[in-house]
Amino acid sequence: MDNSTHTKCLIIGSGPAGYTAAIYAGRANLSPVLYCGMQMGGQLTQTTTVENFPGYPEGVDGNQMMMDLQEQASKFGCDIRGGMVTDVDFSSRPYTITTEDGHITADTVIIATGASAKYLGLDDERKYNGRGVSACATCDGFFYRKKTVAVVGGGDTACEEATYLAGLCAKVYMIVRKPYLRASDVMRRRVEENPKIEILYEHNTIGLYGDDKLAGAHLVRRKGEADETTYDLPIDGFFLAIGHKPNTDVFAKWIERDDTGYIITRGASPCTNVPGVFAAGDCADPTYRQAIVAAGSGCKAALEAERFLNQ
Repeated sequence: MDNSTHTKCLIIGSGPAGYTAAIYAGRANLSPVLYCGMQMGGQLTQTTTVENFPGYPEGVDGNQMMMDLQEQASKFGCDIRGGMVTDVDFSSRPYTITTEDGHITADTVIIATGASAKYLGLDDERKYNGRGVSACATCDGFFYRKKTVAVVGGGDTACEEATYLAGLCAKVYMIVRKPYLRASDVMRRRVEENPKIEILYEHNTIGLYGDDKLAGAHLVRRKGEADETTYDLPIDGFFLAIGHKPNTDVFAKWIERDDTGYIITRGASPCTNVPGVFAAGDCADPTYRQAIVAAGSGCKAALEAERFLNQ
């Protein structure tokens, strides 16, 4: 088989997990092929400055960081290709992967397709993305020290984000669609008892406003079908905490996933239920969702792929 249609190691996804896997696989002389997917560079390309990745004391632009990782992967012989994986066949090895350009077979596959944050669907979210709108409090909360922010959501994740932000910010609003929090009792009590957090029940966000950066949110409060009030809430930051959707649907026929679509791996390893197929990064991590954790899991996946091939 020629190199264009067969590889020892195929990597799907181009975030920190995918590129780190590519670096390790390349150094192990596996001549990996990496498909970038829908968003080249992953979620970090939507972040202005990354301050919590080790080795960058002054922080680093998210796009620049991913370009550096891509260059490093290329240096070690990774064949980086654009385009999406549209189908897979894991019934027998070598595995067959269908892309927008055709088919490629692989002895091992590393899935690093990430997870996409759920948004409300407002045009303004895209307009102010990175300039007041964020889907990661632990990534971006630092930029809003002593400022006023809002968190959208009423589950455990929203409560965790609000509590985290309350440790940094002067004021945190929780914008909750329902008249109650869906969160567990312990998380609910934590936000209700925090003097910095104000919960706005039965509120929906209908828009955002500001000039160069976010200045506030247009809210509507509903007390009933016919009783609603619209007003503006001045805020510096708007955090989405309504969940993530792992980008794993294309693997559903073959790979074990949990109820929300995250790939299930064996213990602390990146091994999936299919021998020679590994998962790394946010597609298999509903808990941490941090670049440094994703990079570490990409390293583990590549080492396991090398071990599998040697066996």
